[in-house]
Amino acid sequence: MKILNVFNTELNKQIVRPYIIAEIGVNHENSMITAKRLVNEAKEGGADAVKFQSYKAETIASKHSPAYWDTTKEPTKSQFELFKKHDAFWKDEMQELKNYCDKLDIEFMSTPFDIESAEFLNEMMNVFKISSSDITNKPFIEFIAGFGKPIILSTGASDLNEIQDAINWIKPFNVSLALLHCVLNYPTPDKNANLGMISGLKKAFPNNIIGYSDHTLPKDMKVCEIATLLGAVIIEKHFTHDKSLPGNDHYHAMDKEDLKIFNKNIDATFKILGSFKVEVLKDEEKSRLNARRSLVAAKDIPKGKIIEKSDLTFKRPAHGISPKYIDKIIGKKAKTTIQTDAILTHSFFE
Repeated sequence: MKILNVFNTELNKQIVRPYIIAEIGVNHENSMITAKRLVNEAKEGGADAVKFQSYKAETIASKHSPAYWDTTKEPTKSQFELFKKHDAFWKDEMQELKNYCDKLDIEFMSTPFDIESAEFLNEMMNVFKISSSDITNKPFIEFIAGFGKPIILSTGASDLNEIQDAINWIKPFNVSLALLHCVLNYPTPDKNANLGMISGLKKAFPNNIIGYSDHTLPKDMKVCEIATLLGAVIIEKHFTHDKSLPGNDHYHAMDKEDLKIFNKNIDATFKILGSFKVEVLKDEEKSRLNARRSLVAAKDIPKGKIIEKSDLTFKRPAHGISPKYIDKIIGKKAKTTIQTDAILTHSFFE
């Protein structure tokens, strides 16, 4: 599936196999070799897209911005210092990665965090992703909406009023919008995942595609599987080649093996889900014929008798007249003598 197809179908109407975004972010750590390896492994794992992040430390955070992550895993205490470690990739690097993704037939995305990156990324992407951290950034949201492309907006740490404000800023630009439930807690304990908010978003914003951006520890990927069953049409999760590496986005990321597990489980789940159309299955036909009931003679019925309700009962199998037609049988005349327990067919009556 391509991301534009997600926005061009009414996917919120039923449970569907999600569009999977492997959020590489800055886990390439300024190495193009590592970045391309991550793209390869995301493709191998079954992702539909990879997503990077494009920023400069000077435009994203002040030098006095405190950490909000688990400092036992990422000891850097300043956002500015952490961003400075990973902000070497810019327009040329993003274009190289875009070209590489095209060769592998996996969609390229990168979240812009400033005006300059948004401008050059516009030449490379069909859809923009806006981080939860910018959900109250009206001028930036309006700037991105001005490109006229669909937007994926994460809603971490936001209440309904803040989400509605962002929607209102985007609405005048007449672009499609997907909202991703997200918890800004690195890592997010399973008890804080609050996947029920996916249903809350679907109810509050029925005209928007709803998805999920996950920060829980991958384990068996069950959280993302549950999110899918709740109706998440897009699943985004951080992606790494080595979960043991130090750094803010490695320890709670999935790797290619986690992604394979998720895809395997989702395939199995959708086999179980089967069809959303209510109909009789082929394998039910034998049960339908033998486990349902027919009208049966409750006693001997002589030829010529007018059938009364007391003449009838209902028993298995359903080889004769269905009990739902009992009112049409009462009042008919027996064409022949009918023995007790005979399964009634229309041939018995005039």
